[in-house]
Amino acid sequence: MASPPAAPTHVIRCRATLTPPSNSRTWQTAPHPSSPIVATACSDRSVRVYSLTSFTLLHSITGGHKRSVRSVSWKPHVQDQDVLATGSFDASAGIWRKRHDQGMEREINGQGDEEEDDDDYQFACILDGHESEIKSLAWSPSGQFLATCSRDKSVWIWEELEEDNFETIAVLQEHDGDVKCVAWHPEEDLLVSSSYDDTVRLYREDADDWVQVALINGHKKTVWWVEFEGSGMSSKDFRNSQRDGLSEVQTKHIEDLESSGPRLATASDDCTVRIWRRKAKERYTGNNGMPSIIRSAAVDEDWYEEAVLPQRHERAVYSVSWSRKTGLIVSAGSDGKIIVYKEQWRTQTTSASSAETQTEGDSAVPDGDGLPTEWIVIAELYSAHDVFEINHVVWAERADAEKREGEEVILSTGDDGEVKVWVLDEKGQLEQASKGDAAP
Repeated sequence: MASPPAAPTHVIRCRATLTPPSNSRTWQTAPHPSSPIVATACSDRSVRVYSLTSFTLLHSITGGHKRSVRSVSWKPHVQDQDVLATGSFDASAGIWRKRHDQGMEREINGQGDEEEDDDDYQFACILDGHESEIKSLAWSPSGQFLATCSRDKSVWIWEELEEDNFETIAVLQEHDGDVKCVAWHPEEDLLVSSSYDDTVRLYREDADDWVQVALINGHKKTVWWVEFEGSGMSSKDFRNSQRDGLSEVQTKHIEDLESSGPRLATASDDCTVRIWRRKAKERYTGNNGMPSIIRSAAVDEDWYEEAVLPQRHERAVYSVSWSRKTGLIVSAGSDGKIIVYKEQWRTQTTSASSAETQTEGDSAVPDGDGLPTEWIVIAELYSAHDVFEINHVVWAERADAEKREGEEVILSTGDDGEVKVWVLDEKGQLEQASKGDAAP
C-alpha cells in the first residue's frame, strides 16, 4: 500500500524572467550542453538565445523558417562551433551554425555578461521531407543522428555524413496519429516517440534497417512528452542516500535497475506522469555469436510500467524533465502548475514479501506496490505563468552570481512568451534566511 502524501519540503522560487520576452507564444527552451546559454523556440518564426548568467537576450535567430519554430536541439560534442537544429510548423528542419572565435567566444567579463564575437548564427541547411508540421526533434547523444517527428504521423532519422550534408536513413510510420515528441536513450542508439494515438514506440537499427522494437500502450490519451533518465542515475542516487548499508531488497532493486538501464518518463493528456522500465534480457547474436542478418523477435524489447507519479495535475501534462544530476523530475502543462517529484526508499521496507513479483513467461516483473521505492511530491507551484499554459519545462545548470556548487534551475516556457528561471529551495533554508534578514 502506498504511503500517504507528505507535505512539500521545498519551495519553487522565481529567480528571473529572461529578457526581453517574446511577443508571441514560446514553445520550448533547450539548455546548451556545455555553455550557460539556452535557445527558445518562438511562434514569431524566430529562435531566441539567452544568457543564464545575465538572463538577457544574446541573439535573435530569424530568416530560416516561414512559420512558428516549434522545437530546438543543440548538437552535442562540437568543439569549434555551436550547432542548433530547429523544427518548424513549415514542415522543415533547419541547421544553424555559429563559429567560435579561436575557442574563446564566451569569456565572462567583469559585469557577469558573456562576450560574444560579431558573427551571428548562420543558416547552414534545410532538411525537407515531412508533409506537415514538425513537432519535435532531437540529436542522438553521439551527435551522429538527428530525429524529427511530425503531424504527418511519421518519424524521420537523419545522419550527417559531412558538414551540412544529411542523409535520410529511416522513415518510420508506425504511429496512427500526430507524433508529438522524440527522444534518444542516453547510452544506446535507441529512439522513442510519443503520439496523439496514445502510444509510445521505441526503435533501433537491426540488419541495416530501423525497426520498432517496443510498443507502450499504458496512457489513455495523447502522450505529449517522453524523456529518458540519465545514465546510472537511479542506482547512484540510492547508493549515496544510504549511510548504514542497504537491505537485501534494496540491493536487489539496484541490481535490477542496473541490468535494465535508464528508465523512461512519459507525460500525457490523461493528467499523469508515468515511469517505464525495460525488462532485462540477453542480447540476441544469432549463430556462433555473430549478429543475425534476419530480424528475430529477440530484438524486440519489453517495457512495463514501474510507477505512476502522484497525480497533482488537473489538465494535460505537456512536458517532463528528468534531472541528470539529482534524479528529480519536474512536470508542467495546461493547468499552469510546476510539480517537482523525488524518488526515495519506502519508509517501511519489509521482508521479501513486500517485493512480490508477477511472473510473465521466464521473466519476473516487479509489482508496483511491491517496489522498495516510491515517488513523492516535494514542491508544487500554481499559476507559474499567471493564467497561461506552460508548454515546456527543463532542468539546467545554474550559472548566475548566486549559484551554489552543482545547483540547477528549472526553466519554464509559456504561452505568455516568457521563459522563467526557478530555484528549488528547501523550506528550512528559506526560514533561516528570513530570520537572518530580520535580525538587527
